[in-house]
Amino acid sequence: MRTLLVEDDRLLGDGIRTGLQQDGFVVDWLYDSEKVESSLQDGEFDIVILDLGLPDRDGIEVLKSIRNLKIEVPVLILTARDNLNDRVQGLDLGADDYMTKPFDLEELTARARALVRRSQGRSTTILEQGELRLDPSKHEVHYKGELIDLPPKEFSVLQVLMENLGQVISKSQLEEKIYGWKQDVGSNTMEVHVHHLRKKINNDCIRTVRGVGYIFEM
Repeated sequence: MRTLLVEDDRLLGDGIRTGLQQDGFVVDWLYDSEKVESSLQDGEFDIVILDLGLPDRDGIEVLKSIRNLKIEVPVLILTARDNLNDRVQGLDLGADDYMTKPFDLEELTARARALVRRSQGRSTTILEQGELRLDPSKHEVHYKGELIDLPPKEFSVLQVLMENLGQVISKSQLEEKIYGWKQDVGSNTMEVHVHHLRKKINNDCIRTVRGVGYIFEM
């Protein structure tokens, strides 16, 4: 799940990013609000984690701007402001969830997964198709009842394809979903990931649409 983290506290932000990455999130981090809107318009993010106490602009104004631009990405506010009026205002202006600092990182990741799941119209985090079962919270994939060992990137590719069952996902869309801004991606990296996945699960469930991308079918 590709995440835009907007947090000016470098120590806290590094901890959040590390924790989310360990849970399978791809995290791009902004220290202020300057590029929030352009980043969301240019990239395919699954969720925004937004601090309100930013140095250049109040987070509430950032939230209003995101919604005024009709950007529907789930937004989780993460802030030290804990009074009722702030919580009500944030939620009424379009935030999907609101957590106050200090917070538990495990709860943050669980809430983020829940917001992404709801935005995709699913009632459960677990993805199941035929004899294939993927559990994002545990980072486990089972095929025909057997646990399949998948490296993080292969897991992420499979998750994106299963979340978009029956839809063609382009190579560039997959790259945006599973790689952050500062990660170099080789020209045949995605082909290698898909090749390895096909060897480990049903070889026919990931179909190449020549010149376009990939589609997951069971």
